[in-house]
Amino acid sequence: MGASILPDLGAEILIPVCAVIGIAFSLVQWALVSKVKLSPGPDSGSSGNNGPGGKNGYSDYLIEEEEGLNDHNVVLKCAEIQSAISEGATSFLFTEYQYVGIFMVAFAILIFLFLGSVEGFSTKGQPCTYDQFKMCKPALATAAFSTISFLLGAVTSVVSGFLGMKIATYANARTTLEARKGVGKAFITAFRSGAVMGFLLAANGLLVLFIAINLFKLYYGDDWGGLFEAITGYGLGGSSMALFGRVGGGIYTKAADVGADLVGKVERNIPEDDPRNPAVIADNVGDNVGDIAGMGSDLFGSYAESSCAALVVASISSFGINHELTAMLFPLIISSIGIIVCLITTLFATDFFEVKTVKEIEPSLKRQLIISTILMTVGIGIVSWIALPSSFTIFNFGEQKVVKNWQLFLCVAVGLWAGLIIGFVTEYYTSNAYSPVQDVADSCRTGAATNVIFGLALGYKSCIIPIFAIAVSIFVSFSFAAMYGIAVAALGMLSTIATGLAIDAYGPISDNAGGIAEMAGMSHRIRERTDALDSAGNTTAAIGKGFAIGSAALVSLALFGAFVSRAAISTVDVLTPKVFIGLLVGAMLPYWFSAMTMKSVGSAALKMVEEVRRQFNTIPGLMEGSAKPDYATCVKISTDASLKEMIPPGALVMLTPLVVGIFFGVETLSGVLAGSLVSGVQIAISASNTGGAWDNAKKYIEAGASEHARTLGPKGSDPHKAAVIGDTIGDPLKDTSGPSLNILIKLMAVESLVFAPFFATHGGLLFKIF
Repeated sequence: MGASILPDLGAEILIPVCAVIGIAFSLVQWALVSKVKLSPGPDSGSSGNNGPGGKNGYSDYLIEEEEGLNDHNVVLKCAEIQSAISEGATSFLFTEYQYVGIFMVAFAILIFLFLGSVEGFSTKGQPCTYDQFKMCKPALATAAFSTISFLLGAVTSVVSGFLGMKIATYANARTTLEARKGVGKAFITAFRSGAVMGFLLAANGLLVLFIAINLFKLYYGDDWGGLFEAITGYGLGGSSMALFGRVGGGIYTKAADVGADLVGKVERNIPEDDPRNPAVIADNVGDNVGDIAGMGSDLFGSYAESSCAALVVASISSFGINHELTAMLFPLIISSIGIIVCLITTLFATDFFEVKTVKEIEPSLKRQLIISTILMTVGIGIVSWIALPSSFTIFNFGEQKVVKNWQLFLCVAVGLWAGLIIGFVTEYYTSNAYSPVQDVADSCRTGAATNVIFGLALGYKSCIIPIFAIAVSIFVSFSFAAMYGIAVAALGMLSTIATGLAIDAYGPISDNAGGIAEMAGMSHRIRERTDALDSAGNTTAAIGKGFAIGSAALVSLALFGAFVSRAAISTVDVLTPKVFIGLLVGAMLPYWFSAMTMKSVGSAALKMVEEVRRQFNTIPGLMEGSAKPDYATCVKISTDASLKEMIPPGALVMLTPLVVGIFFGVETLSGVLAGSLVSGVQIAISASNTGGAWDNAKKYIEAGASEHARTLGPKGSDPHKAAVIGDTIGDPLKDTSGPSLNILIKLMAVESLVFAPFFATHGGLLFKIF
């Protein structure tokens, strides 16, 4: 078989060093963002506040109109709005984490009890699963260590989301102030802030997992099967927190957004983010708790799970049986190289090429995806050559399959490039630079109904190519390296997670910057610049969701394979009634889940609309701008609604595998997992793209950048009102139901994997009775 070129010590040094470099790079980016000052004064050279017409640190003048305004007041106003948004987001997340903390402790106890009971809480060693003559650690140890890794994953996920939110609320007003110097400066500030989040999250996830493996190894020693089985709890912890973050944050942000849009834009005809709108602060807070904190936890969960799925399969393959540490840590080495590749890629956006005009924003973000994918392909090639033996065996449903290192390179590369294809197809269907969105905008001529019809059709159609891309990557990677191939293909798609997150976080930061510009009463030219940043951000957010959904499909399939191996099922036969009923129920679950989340947004938005209307009708002087609205009540409505409404969908996802596994057994559960994966991916892609297209069709009409767009505008025209209605319908689709579905399919699979020993021993009660 041969050994890998990279010695074990080399792998043990490479992984933490890359993680530390990632953390250091994010701190450098943060330091650069903080150079933009939010306090006016003689020392604020870098933010250009040395009086009207003063030079700033970049030695270029502020734009003309701003010089007429009192600069001092603008900066103070931005700082004041920023602190209101930051306080709102922090208080919501703290309240949410209290609820989630109770769940975390309860579920940790459940994991310990269920897994401990597999062998009746005995402390005697067990014969190893893959070598009956060796003694391995007791099931009770696996129960204890799975519980610890679950808590580790949950805490890391919560911290990832919280840090992301803090960085975004720190950067939003700074982006607004930089927009006065030009679109390029604002772009760099927003992008750097996104990079802080991307690199912190990628590096933290990698470092915590690496440290956990090494600490667990002190106890487990040579029993790598037990060690990596216990590590799967890390992925479960990450994803279960992400579910509540995504659903809770999504309900919060969309209740505020829908309420603000319907009353403000449609009924009262005031611009988006107008300070007279009572729901405007809640709307901006929502961008941070849903799109940033939720997305951060979600992608961390995907990363943790794909690593865990690969490690579980590797531990029962030749890597684990022969104790080849470097080859065993191959999934972590891919992620380490990914951090370095993303670091180089980021410099292309911030240092090598400067964005000077609005037209350069989107190409610059697309370039990030292309550069990172090309560089990563080279990186994977090198890693596959030095970290893997030239030939090895991979566990494949009961037998060992011989695999060459170049085949594993192709598995990772196919996942990586499938991600890029999904990203570009998503962009084609959601960017207003292309015909699909322009057609949706054009359909607004005849009212909201045709807009809705065109938007839904676009979403369904946008599933075709991504599904083929996922199918091809599954076929190629499974043919070469069985389930391990699929797990590393998912890791390939997520290997450039730092860049993906930077691009993704950039969107909500720009959105907030535009809101702050509007509320601070800055000139329309600045609002145009932030709108251009925001429109590109909408498309990149859709690309980010495409990546998250594509990787979720591969991750959950890899986890499904690991579950089938752990539960000792030789084949999953669709024609047996046990499996088929599971398949049907599993395919229904994403619909049930979407219904819950959509209705939650609807009922929360209803309360918000009533409150906003009440304030407009009862507060004298609100429309004239002489009285201030009561922002706090709207923030409270969003907070209360999201905390109350996130529990039923969360419970549905967390309890389904437990109920099915205990009462119907592992075969029916395998059907449920397959069904939810197949239908969930389609709904998630179509929901995200439909919502993104409606949003950008509205922005296309508002911007009026082309002759066609001008015939549909201006703001307030009938086609524009039809576009706003489409955008409002799309809000819960693209920001609540769609993105939460990818967590549903991953979470059910990883939960089934963690509880597999229990289900295999004690599950299927109903079939045992009857």
